Amino acid sequence: MRIDILTVVPELLESPLSHSIVDRAVKKGLVEIHIHNIRKYGLGPRKTVDDYCYGGDAGMVMMIEPVFNMIKELTDERKYDEIIYMSPDGELLNQGIANELSLKENIIILCGHYKGIDHRIREHLVTREISVGDYVVSGGEIPAALLSDAIIRLIPGALTDETSALSDSFQDDLLSPPVYTRPAEYNGWKVPDVLLSGNPKLIQKWQDEQAILRTKELRPHLLDNKEK
Repeated sequence: MRIDILTVVPELLESPLSHSIVDRAVKKGLVEIHIHNIRKYGLGPRKTVDDYCYGGDAGMVMMIEPVFNMIKELTDERKYDEIIYMSPDGELLNQGIANELSLKENIIILCGHYKGIDHRIREHLVTREISVGDYVVSGGEIPAALLSDAIIRLIPGALTDETSALSDSFQDDLLSPPVYTRPAEYNGWKVPDVLLSGNPKLIQKWQDEQAILRTKELRPHLLDNKEK
């Protein structure tokens, strides 16, 4: 899989994408991550990538020409399954979207900055818009890193234990059950006896019950999704 991330602040992406599971996946050759500085196609001697907003609104807007030229450079080299714009008004990222995108071969992730991007980019170049929540952050870089992490950890071989991703929260529209490790008792707080029983059927039954209980308490809307 190949992920190309377009940004005006590439430094914001270097650390989140160069450690832990993502770094191991890159080193194993499971994924390529390429971070591109849109200023490469900036206009004039100062490599300008933004300009004032038509209509007089406050804030600067990312210009169409640098973004268009960078996307054209990439799409001339290979076919992309998706060109994704990280936007607060896009579809809300969930595990289903991450699962779907993990099966793609090549994707572009475009990070907005300033007031946003010229809307013509969204109309004519972007194929999908994704949000990480109903709030606004300074730019699309951190959301892009979050999306990339959610996708990459699902690629077979990225995790040490491949079954781990299958038991994550939201994989089956349920939250994960509680997890424990040694010691079995600490400060008077005990691990549930069933987890120490060595009986796989009882343990699985307990985990299933706990997943439903936690979902009902913390994310009841997920249970509505399962009933549809």
